[in-house]
Amino acid sequence: MFIRLHPDNPQVRQLATIVECLLDGGIIIYPTDTIYGLGCDIFQKKGIERISRIKKVDPEKAQLSFVCSDLSDLSKYTRSISTPLYRTLKEYLPGPYTFILPASKEVPKILHGKKSTIGLRIPDNRIANAIVEKLDHPILSASLPGEMVEEYTDPELIYENFKNLVDIVIDGGPGGMVPSTVVDCTIEPYEVIRQGLGEWREG
Repeated sequence: MFIRLHPDNPQVRQLATIVECLLDGGIIIYPTDTIYGLGCDIFQKKGIERISRIKKVDPEKAQLSFVCSDLSDLSKYTRSISTPLYRTLKEYLPGPYTFILPASKEVPKILHGKKSTIGLRIPDNRIANAIVEKLDHPILSASLPGEMVEEYTDPELIYENFKNLVDIVIDGGPGGMVPSTVVDCTIEPYEVIRQGLGEWREG
């Protein structure tokens, strides 16, 4: 299914269709403030396994992120974090960053790798945020497979490439070509493990 959403004011009926798909274990491709990503419900094992197959990785070893709509999910899905770290997250989010944080017991077991961490993402993108708000918990997110980033900026081309692998491709306008900056906050000082779109000024 190919769904066009208004980038600033996503249509409620279309959002309901997307959320229904996620709750049923479906996979979507959706826009963020960086590149288009694969998404599923964090509590739907079927969806997680499908994304892992598309990416050809073990769910425990995959680079998967939790996309949240705001920092209120922090206390649920991460272990207690320090006040300075919370201030840092508040400064940089929403934005083109993924923060590696210690996972709490609320994180589904299938997603607990050896390090027991999650990547936390709050994109500065109205469509991504609206989906998560309507779902009422985070979505699991992964980059599209392969290296052909140029082909991942055009939603219609994405649909042609992935229509047999995913349930819904969302057209929210042209996507970017640079992924998020990934910062590991489980070590001191925090370490940039992938320099992406977001500039990092800490330390």
